[in-house]
Amino acid sequence: MSDFNTLDDLPADLSGQVALVRVDLNLPMKDGSATDVTRVEAAKPTILELTEKGAKVLLLAHFGRPKGQRHSTMSTSFVQGDVEQVLGNELMFISEVSGPVVEQSLGIMEDGNIGLLDNVRFWPGEEANDRDFAAAIAAHGDFYVNDAFSAAHRAHASTEGLAHILPAYAGRAMEAELKALDAALGNPETPVAAVVGGAKVSSKLAVLENLATNVQHLIIGGGMANTFLAARGVKVGKSLCEHDLTDTANAIMNAADQSGCTVHLPYDVVVAKEFAENPASLRTCNVHEVGEDEMILDIGPLATEALADVLKTCRTLVWNGPLGAFETPPFDEATVALARTAAALTQEGSLVSVAGGGDTVAALAHAGAAQDFTYVSAAGGAFLEWMEGKRLPGVAALQR
Repeated sequence: MSDFNTLDDLPADLSGQVALVRVDLNLPMKDGSATDVTRVEAAKPTILELTEKGAKVLLLAHFGRPKGQRHSTMSTSFVQGDVEQVLGNELMFISEVSGPVVEQSLGIMEDGNIGLLDNVRFWPGEEANDRDFAAAIAAHGDFYVNDAFSAAHRAHASTEGLAHILPAYAGRAMEAELKALDAALGNPETPVAAVVGGAKVSSKLAVLENLATNVQHLIIGGGMANTFLAARGVKVGKSLCEHDLTDTANAIMNAADQSGCTVHLPYDVVVAKEFAENPASLRTCNVHEVGEDEMILDIGPLATEALADVLKTCRTLVWNGPLGAFETPPFDEATVALARTAAALTQEGSLVSVAGGGDTVAALAHAGAAQDFTYVSAAGGAFLEWMEGKRLPGVAALQR
């Protein structure tokens, strides 16, 4: 973290100062309440630390995709109650992000109070990263804190622009994320294994290309493994497979081979003639014995055990995506077994394990393993772009 200013670099007394804090409050909602407040809980330590030091805190966030126009159903006021409940503090809702209304609200607020600005995406200057728009927001603050890694892949006014105008700091959640990511791929202990699963190679092409030359073991699962198997001449029956990408899969495997990375594909698989819970046609077979009318729906037990042995030789693990169709039993068994192995190795202290992506979080939680990983990122697109080796504008802007 030597490249970034954190809250540790702020004075102990922030009385009389205004902190503009970018957080992620894009919460899933049902019947007027959030169904998951993980993102608020992640931002809580930063917000409360700043209030305890006496700062007035203005929260900047987006909610939905209003595309530069006001929509009554996308106001951040909808999540105000949920945020208050998590923080244990009342918030002053402010219907603007700059101008007289914000100034008047700050005049009413006392040191240590929290204001919630309206959806920053109501203004087209946000997604355009308009400097004048960013400057109008910055006029109300003394310093800027970014605690929303999940939005750091967007070069927007509130995620990148403000950091070039005000003194900028990484919040506690951002700091934890950056430390975890550096430990996983930036400056990891080797050997490094990467688990990449999911339905399609096309959705994670850049991830696979980057990892093939940066890790020692690349474990490919999910539907995308079928494309790699087909590239090796394996007949995959009715399995989900992108046959038009077999040349690309071969190129990735060749690049991996040249850089000393071992690509792991399953040699036994769980198949069925129909995709359903515990189908009558369910069986486990060698990967070369898949019938024309069968679908590969999970990695088999022998391959799963072999992958567990691979993890035991590694010091670092990066995980994105399930190994099989984990939402439908029994096609969750490989994901659950390997996740629990990784969790146990992490708890023993022999493995640093970092995971991220929506399906991944759900799969690890389903396995009861998420809490035992070193770090599980709630970020979706930002985590994927980091795995692709891309520069994240919101992170780069925080660098000293």
